[in-house]
Amino acid sequence: MVRPREGEAIVDTPARELRILSDHELLNLTWTRHVAGERGAEPHVHLRHTDAFYVLAGELTFGIGPDLERVVAPAGTLVLVPPGVVHGFDNDGPAETRFLNVHAPGGGFVDYLRGRVDFDSYDPPEDGGRPMSDAVVRRPGEGESLAVGQTTLLMKAEVADGDGTFYLGEGNLAPGFPGPPPHVHEHLLDSFFVLDGTLTLRIGDEQVEAAAGSYAVVPPGNVHTFSNPRDEAVRVLNIMAPAGFEQYLKEAAAAGAADPAALAEIASRYDFTPG
Repeated sequence: MVRPREGEAIVDTPARELRILSDHELLNLTWTRHVAGERGAEPHVHLRHTDAFYVLAGELTFGIGPDLERVVAPAGTLVLVPPGVVHGFDNDGPAETRFLNVHAPGGGFVDYLRGRVDFDSYDPPEDGGRPMSDAVVRRPGEGESLAVGQTTLLMKAEVADGDGTFYLGEGNLAPGFPGPPPHVHEHLLDSFFVLDGTLTLRIGDEQVEAAAGSYAVVPPGNVHTFSNPRDEAVRVLNIMAPAGFEQYLKEAAAAGAADPAALAEIASRYDFTPG
């Protein structure tokens, strides 16, 4: 559990701030703040992992593909860059920006930030790399949506996107949302970044209250669940690595959350074990 401003700080200056949230082989995740005009990363390419960005506030400007096509990404945008696609970014907007940076699989990105290892990052290839169309850009409100009562989910990155190394969904949990039963994933990492409100989490035998800006990561093999027992809605990002379990969510929504037997049968086909 990482509360706001508690992640390991790699950079902490008035112009920029970078904090490590997840250091796991399946998912390296960082939180970053840049002031207006702050430079990000020069054009580069990864060969063995996906690089992705979710903009929390402000906006980022990307150059993507052989021609470094310009993409302006406001808050609520996901930009997913699979291996072989050239990309770079800056804060060209008029205000401070804050964003999450996903590397999946992790591949040692945070160790690279710590100065310990070389990393899967290279200059743009002479042929320009894969086309910009192989990247995924989903702006605010874009993605496949699901609803169970007043609780909604907007899927921004799924198993078919990029190389399927992570899933990201925007959840809006209605007041009183009971959440799923305690469960274990044997092969995937599950995690939650709270955007608004307070999310109640059970991780192992511990119950924690995660306020806005908090991040909780649950590696494979750990019992967990989440809920919203309060009178106000909670907005949360659910990030899993690798992707694929979100297809269970689609099937469960189609079957109807009120039928436990149907849900159990569907869950048996996915990485879900009651805990």
